[in-house]
Amino acid sequence: MDGGLTGFFYFYALHDALVKPMPGNALAPCLAESWSASPDGLAYEFVLRKGVRFHNGDPLTTEDVKFSFERYRGAAAKMLKDHVASVDIVDPTRIRFRLKRAWPDFMTFYGGLATSAGWVVPKKYVERVGDDGFRKAPVGAGPYKFVSFKPGVELVLEANEQYWRKTPGVKTLIMRGVPDVATRLVMLKRGEADIAYAFASSMAEEIKRTPGLTLRPFYPPFVVWLVFTEQWDPKSPWSDRRVRLAANLAINRNAINQAETLGLSKLTASIVPQSFDGYWPAPLYAYDPPRAKQLLAEAGYPNGFDAGPISVDISWATVTEAIVNDLRAAGMRATVRPLERAAFVKEYQDKRLRPIVQSGSATFGNAATRLDAFVASTGPFTYGTYPDIEGLMRELAGEVDRGKRETILHRIQQLVYEKVMYGPLWEQAGIGAFGPRVEEPAIGLITNMATSAPYEELRLKSK
Repeated sequence: MDGGLTGFFYFYALHDALVKPMPGNALAPCLAESWSASPDGLAYEFVLRKGVRFHNGDPLTTEDVKFSFERYRGAAAKMLKDHVASVDIVDPTRIRFRLKRAWPDFMTFYGGLATSAGWVVPKKYVERVGDDGFRKAPVGAGPYKFVSFKPGVELVLEANEQYWRKTPGVKTLIMRGVPDVATRLVMLKRGEADIAYAFASSMAEEIKRTPGLTLRPFYPPFVVWLVFTEQWDPKSPWSDRRVRLAANLAINRNAINQAETLGLSKLTASIVPQSFDGYWPAPLYAYDPPRAKQLLAEAGYPNGFDAGPISVDISWATVTEAIVNDLRAAGMRATVRPLERAAFVKEYQDKRLRPIVQSGSATFGNAATRLDAFVASTGPFTYGTYPDIEGLMRELAGEVDRGKRETILHRIQQLVYEKVMYGPLWEQAGIGAFGPRVEEPAIGLITNMATSAPYEELRLKSK
């Protein structure tokens, strides 16, 4: 769950952090009433909010903060431990993270949504019950307390009336896992659910037609794009920039967006979400089939060519089918190769997918973290790169000045765009909905969040 969407569904209800994204503030002081960074970027100091208690009544202390950070074992644990020299308790209300070297992305990974390292748990309780006991009966400092849990079925929570920020407006929350989208819609219609997420376009149309139901889009940092994995193979048609540009001009993004997400997704020409720090706004590709055909002819393919399969996670294959139809109309005779998710991810990481991958990522972070994963030569999903881009990635790794980092990040994204390394489609809109009892669903209040958050903002209508 680390760095992805699912874990934060629960973290925002049960737990709290020194700093976390909130409405209007990507690094809002929470359990810390304030925080600051030293001028040299080697230390970050947090002042704890007074009077905060965990759900079991234990007072929140700097010892809990230190313990929680050292307990973290998520995907970014090695990265954080490699950068953090020590966590020092200055006094009962102040704690300081000292870094081995300046690292501008520290707060992205500790105070943002890129990891779960920042959530604070009660040291004494965890040590008493152990990790297994904590999983069965978690105790946090968030707006809701744990009541019961049926794995794979439901989680029941009760309002924490002593929550420091405000008393939640809804007394009991019941979170249910319902994989089938049609079942979620039926539950909304029957009043068995008040809020539900992740609807497809056909279901969204029905929501709009159903009295009492309201549709609400939300925007996780989920960008969808095509990867031309053979662009570094001189024998492949995809090694020609004109062919890759033709593919981008052949795709009717507006029409696919309308069909798949009611036109709610945000078209893009970048693999970096617009909401990420360091984003460079690449100019959108026009839908221009005649120009696409002309480019293919200039590249030596006046009659088109067999473009090969587009490998895709099977759950997104309808989008791929529409893309294939557009490519074929322009002369690029592609096919769809749907794969079960586990097989798709494994082959993608093993660099076995050719010649096109329909990729995507909803991982939190910033422009640097997204480029590290998909553009840098060491990225887990990088099939190739270019010397000028790789040189800038190395320069970025050693640069601590924020202004200079942004300049480098913008230049990398500009080069990626100029070389037509990818075929970006859109920033995917999630589609949520709520029923007639709900006054405020809290969907989309926090940038990049894909659920109702913060939960203390949920409100039901007065009877």
